[in-house]
Parts: sequence; C-alpha cells; structure tokens
Amino acid sequence: MSTVSTTRSRKKTGAKQNVTPSFMHWRFLVVLVVITSVFGVLAARAAFIQVIEPDELIQQGDSRTLRTRNMPTYRGIITDRNGVELAVSVPVRAIYADPKVIHENNGFDEVRRWDALADVLRQDVIELKEKVANPKRRFVYLQRQVSPAMAEYVDKLDIPGIYLRRESRRYYPTGEVSAQLIGITDVDDTGVEGLEHMFDEWLTGTPGSRKIRRDAKGRQVEILETKAGEKAGNLQLAIDQRIQALAYKEIKEAMIYYQSSSASAMVVDVKTGDVLAMVNAPSFNPNDRSDIAPHRMRNRVITDAFEPGSALKPLAVLTALEFGEVEPNDTIDTSPGWMRLGGSLVKDSRNYGELSLEEIIQHSSNMGTSKLGLSVPKNFLLDTYYNLGLMSDTGLNMSGESSGIFHERSRWSKFELATLSFGYGISVTTAQLARLYATIANGGIKMPLNMVKSPEQPAWQGQAERVISEENAKAIVQMMESVTQRGGTATKAAVPGYRVAGKTGTSRKAVAGGYGEEYVNIFAGIAPVSDPRLVTVVLINEPGGDLYHAGDTAAPVFSSIMGGALHILNITPDDKQVTFSRFLKGGESGS
Repeated sequence: MSTVSTTRSRKKTGAKQNVTPSFMHWRFLVVLVVITSVFGVLAARAAFIQVIEPDELIQQGDSRTLRTRNMPTYRGIITDRNGVELAVSVPVRAIYADPKVIHENNGFDEVRRWDALADVLRQDVIELKEKVANPKRRFVYLQRQVSPAMAEYVDKLDIPGIYLRRESRRYYPTGEVSAQLIGITDVDDTGVEGLEHMFDEWLTGTPGSRKIRRDAKGRQVEILETKAGEKAGNLQLAIDQRIQALAYKEIKEAMIYYQSSSASAMVVDVKTGDVLAMVNAPSFNPNDRSDIAPHRMRNRVITDAFEPGSALKPLAVLTALEFGEVEPNDTIDTSPGWMRLGGSLVKDSRNYGELSLEEIIQHSSNMGTSKLGLSVPKNFLLDTYYNLGLMSDTGLNMSGESSGIFHERSRWSKFELATLSFGYGISVTTAQLARLYATIANGGIKMPLNMVKSPEQPAWQGQAERVISEENAKAIVQMMESVTQRGGTATKAAVPGYRVAGKTGTSRKAVAGGYGEEYVNIFAGIAPVSDPRLVTVVLINEPGGDLYHAGDTAAPVFSSIMGGALHILNITPDDKQVTFSRFLKGGESGS
C-alpha cells in the first residue's frame, strides 16, 4: 500500500499545470507600439515636409543642384565714319581663388606649383599666398584680364581652389592717335574717360542668363530657363580716321620740332558740322596704362581755354559790317599807328596809314580792329560774340568741355572793348574757335558740332541757325584769303592748288599781374574759298625755340593738315592759276 501511494504522490508532483493562454504577449505589444510610433513619426514628418513647410528643403535642394550661368556679352564697337574700328573688346580671362577650397585640399602643399603661379603672374609668392590666407573667404581675384596663353598655363598648373573666369578687355587699334578722344575703360569694362565714358550706357549690354540643373557630379542634366540679354550698341563717329592719323602725325612732329609743351588740331566739315579730326599731343597709349600721366589724358581741344589774339580780328570787322557802320570797300585811317585809351596804349607794329578792311585783316592791325570795335554799340559787339558761339557750348556735349572764360561787366572801358576786338580779355577753346570759323565759312549759318553719326543725336542738342548775313560772311572769307597770299602774315599756310582763307593768332599767356613770355600760336583757316568745305584750327602751345609767331609755327602745320584732308576727301582744287601752271609744267615735261 505504501508503495502505491508513494508512486501516486510522485505523479501528482511532476505533472504540468494548465495555464490559460493570453491574447497578445507584452513584448510583442512593445515592438508593435515602437514600430507604429516610428512609422507615425515618419508619416507626420513627411506630411509636414510635403504639405506644411516644403519650401525650405526645396530651397536647400535647389541650392545644391540649380545654377544660373551668365552668357557673356561684349562692349559695343566704336568705329569711324567709314567703319574703321577704333575700340573693340577682346575675350580674356580672370584668375581667381576660393581660399576655403585651397585650405580644405591642402593646396599650399604644392610648393612648386605656387612658385610657378607667382612667377607667371609676376607677383611675390608670399604676398600671393597672403591673399588667400583666410579660409573663410570664398572669392579673391588674383589677376584680371590675363592673356589666353597665360590662362592656359595657369589652368594646367591644376592648383586646388584656383579657377578661371571669362571677361573682356578693351583694345584700341589706333593707339595714341585717338586716345584722348575715344577715352578708356577700367578693369571692369566701364568707360571712365572720353567717348567711352560719355556713351558708357549705350556701349554696355545686358548679359543673358541660363538656369540649369546639375547632378551630384556637377554635370548639366537639364536646362530650366533661358533669358536673353540686351545686345550692346555700337558707336559710329563722325571722325575720319585717315584725317585723324594725318593730323596727329603733323601735330606730334610740330610739338617736337618747335619744342612746345603741347599742340592740338581740329578739322570740321563746314556743311554738316561733323568733326573729322580732333587730336592732341602729347598723347598716351591706351593699350599700355602702366605709366600714364594725367596731363597726357586731357583732351585739350575741348578743355583748355586760351586768349585767341589776332585770330579773333575778323570778328571785329564782321561786327562793323553787320551793324552797317562800314561797307566792304571802306578804309580806316590807322595813323599814326598808335592811340591812348584811358591811359593805356594800343598800337601796331608800324604806322600802316589808310587801310582797307581786307588790309586790316591781312596786316593784323590792332588800330584798325580797335576803331571798328569802338564804332559799334557795346551791346551789339557783345551780342555778336555770343551769337557766334564763343561763350557757349559747341554742341559736342563731351565730358570736361569748357565754355570758355569771359567776364561780363556792367561797365566797359574803351580800352577793354578795344582789346576784346583783337582777341584779348576773352578765352575760348579750340573747338569754339573752329565752330566760329565754320559758321563764317557756312555763310553765316551756325551749326552744332557733331561727333557721332550713329546713334543719331537728339534734335534738342542743337539746330542750324543763321546768325550773320550770308553777304557779310562771304565778304569776310574773301578778306581772310589775303592773309595766306603775298604780304599776309601766314603765307606758309597756303595749300597748292586751293584757295585758302584764314587768320593767325599769336597771343601771350596771362600770368599773375599781366602777361608773361610764353606764347600761344594759332592758325584757323578755311578751304577751298570758292566753296568752303573744311575748317582747320591748329594750336601750338608755348613754343620753345626761336620761332614763336603763328605764321612760322601753326601756319605750316595747318597747310599740311588741310592739304592732306582736301586730297583724302577728293575735293576739287579751285586755285585756277596754280592748277593751270601745274598743267603747263606737266605738259612740258611730258613733251
């Protein structure tokens, strides 16, 4: 019995207990909750990104993949009236650095390459590295406007963080011949002097752009948007480069030969007011600006005012004719060759006695012009000077242009009016004097001077205006012809084959307290007299040799410039006597 009971008790003790199974284990619940939460957060985040605030991430993505590239545009071309190029833009490269990239890629470890870079840029290698020493900077120019060969060499150095970018540089094919007139641009291709500055907005175009998308390797995968730029305008001048080059050559040689401090010349088309040449010496090379002195850059034709002296005497005669005080055939008694006006002396080089109006101009008589100037009312004399444009702009509207110097007074002494009649007490520019003579040559019709053919200048800049009678204008031209003939003060201004009219002007330069020993020599002339086509004004400033009269310095330079211009433009000779004698000489030699 005991054995059976023991066995039963053991069976009862080792039997498994029945456990009621639960619906879901707690560990499973934890995993399920975590997974659901994660997906919930992801879904919420996705909804937030896609629906509520997608812009920020879109912007970040675009900043990594979108790029806007500017399409290159070049500055407009400047040409002369015949299409000869005076200023063009050529493609060049700029070398720049990204200091952050250099530092991240240990770019300074390439010692030999940095030495080579400094050598080709002609910079000290230590100073070059100092420019890119700040790793926070992202852009530093190392050198602008380098040649394609130099750019290719730098590119082959393959220095991390050193890059190239396209830009343009202005090139002037005519060099120093038209330097002050055309002007220059700065390193950013912005006009800073001359016509480059005056027409900077017209010559500058607006670059186009192209928006692209790149992949992770920087390759272009899509063009999203293309925006066309505005093409730069071209500028066609009234200048004739053939005459410009001729005038500059003669002016430069004259400055050296006569040892003058400077010289200028201007050639104007009488019929249109077009400026065919405007030159100054000394000049400068606009393609090499390493050593440019400021005084060489000044366009003296329009900026420098001077007392014209005897070059203004025909205007005194013209004023008397216009007022009706004298007739073309009248004479003036200049005896005894001098007179006192308010304690001051007016005199001629000698006693010319009775002089016709033509002889007053031919012999450059101070007495004759003084008596004519004093014979008309003061207001009429001054108005004539104003009407002929001596104290106003010429129509060029160029930067730095002077309107001359003239001190208006409420009261004028007789001596002041007398000196005004022979070109003292008033200062004018070469351009103003050229316009005065062009007005006389054009039969009394004043035209604004014009420098540009295209684009056409607005009508408000000036229109033709009659300021003196045609009869008196022609009479003065006929009288001035005697100046270049035998007995005149400028026989060296004569041009073989052409009738030439003009007037010399030899004036002393004003200094503190009076006048010094320096001279300004001027010759202003018209040709051909039978049908005036060109006006040329030549100025020799402060000649330093033994020759200091305009008839010996400015007159022969005028002859060379005017003669060359007449031939270049193929203007028919009108001096029948000279032409006929040449014909006979040619016939004799031919036989």
